[in-house]
Amino acid sequence: MDEHSCPLIFSSYGYPKEEMIYRWRKNSVETANQKSWRLYQFDFMGHRNTTETLTTPSGDYVLMTIYFELSRRMGYFTIQTYIPCILTVVLSWVSFWIKKDATPARTALGITTVLTMTTLSTIARNSLPRVSYVTAMDLFVTVCFLFVFAALMEYATLNYYSSCRKPAAARKRAPLLRPDSSRWIHERIALQAPSNYSLLDVRPPPAVVALSHARYWPELEEACGYECLDGKDCQGFFCCFEECKAGPWRRGRLHIDLAELDAYSRVFFPTSFLLFNLVYWIGYLYL
Repeated sequence: MDEHSCPLIFSSYGYPKEEMIYRWRKNSVETANQKSWRLYQFDFMGHRNTTETLTTPSGDYVLMTIYFELSRRMGYFTIQTYIPCILTVVLSWVSFWIKKDATPARTALGITTVLTMTTLSTIARNSLPRVSYVTAMDLFVTVCFLFVFAALMEYATLNYYSSCRKPAAARKRAPLLRPDSSRWIHERIALQAPSNYSLLDVRPPPAVVALSHARYWPELEEACGYECLDGKDCQGFFCCFEECKAGPWRRGRLHIDLAELDAYSRVFFPTSFLLFNLVYWIGYLYL
């Protein structure tokens, strides 16, 4: 989306102003009909001509300059860069509709879209001048890359906390031992004992069971499914188990269920990308 002003200068090299003066025959320069010539990469926006005097140690020289105003065409870059980047970002959203248990499919899709964005960025940069500042295309490609990378990280987060919650659910479904074992006696006592504390509170010290003239302290199995994301027993902003949905401390806070992270992403990613495109195209084309 860059524009250029290309100068064409007429002047005398060896004769100063006292010996030779250049003048425009007309105040405005005329160009030939654009039907007879065409620029494929730029649009001709117009021209302007000026006259000025250059002062040097050898004398004053008359300089006549005509500036050709050019604007780069976007058709090539729209087809080769912008549309593929947009389609790649949309393709990364397909993983939100794939089951979270399909780890190979979602991982392969996420990595493929990231590598595709890297390739598109390299190709787009090679076709433009190497400048040290951020161009409009650099901004667009970078934001698209961040969207694709965020979609991959979304599944990494979902898969991690889903796998952490599985041991807790498996422990609830695990059958008890045979009645003749001391472990079964301990579990039965624990089930019959009144529970005045919640899973969010500090757990009581484990009971002691005698096994074959030895003392055994059964430790409660640590499961990250019963811990909040910040590890402070549901004192943080996000929680990952049912007990966090209720309670007086929840007033005025937002509950986000990590199991529904895909449902949130189906709305958040398209909406935010659409808003970015509105701001981007309006800002660069009309402002």
